[in-house]
Amino acid sequence: MKIKDHIQNEAIGLFFRHGIRSITMDEIASQAGVSKKTIYQWFVDKDELVEAVINKELKKDEQECHQCRKEAKNAIHECFLALDMVQDMLKTMNPLIIYDLQRYYPRVYKKFKDHKNTFMVNIKKDNLIRGIKEDLYRSDIQADIVARAALENVFMGFDPDVFSHNKYSLNVIQQELFYFFLYGIASTKGHKMIYEYRKQRLKNK
Repeated sequence: MKIKDHIQNEAIGLFFRHGIRSITMDEIASQAGVSKKTIYQWFVDKDELVEAVINKELKKDEQECHQCRKEAKNAIHECFLALDMVQDMLKTMNPLIIYDLQRYYPRVYKKFKDHKNTFMVNIKKDNLIRGIKEDLYRSDIQADIVARAALENVFMGFDPDVFSHNKYSLNVIQQELFYFFLYGIASTKGHKMIYEYRKQRLKNK
């Protein structure tokens, strides 16, 4: 593995656990087992490192979303695969990372927002259209509106003003929001399939 990739991987691990703002370049160097001078050979400053790390994570997200779509047997199965992906990520993710991006790294946060409002919206819209064709979602939903609402539903779970993260784990919040939304857009046929996937998911835990 290249030194640059190694530094980015160690940095994202720290950012996910503790947020971005609180982590220093010294801590990243220590975690990566390199000198701070070595980090500065690859990155001008922390801002550049944060941007590189977020770019890498967004590309990874795109690859994983495409993989979910490729593996899915139907639209609802794709949603359950996506839920598994999100819950795996949340096991090590501190929601503070999004707050830190928004407050202290606005240029990088704009990239994140653009990714959400273009790629992620389109992925969700494609899923909705697929589900309507498969008779798993209600035929009267407007895909563009519902796709955007679905994403806001996900990101609402990260807002501590809405849900206390001391009271509820992020995984519990995301799971409840997921079922709330999915049942709302599903057809009668879709409801039956959700029940089957949900039962199978509980059995596999």
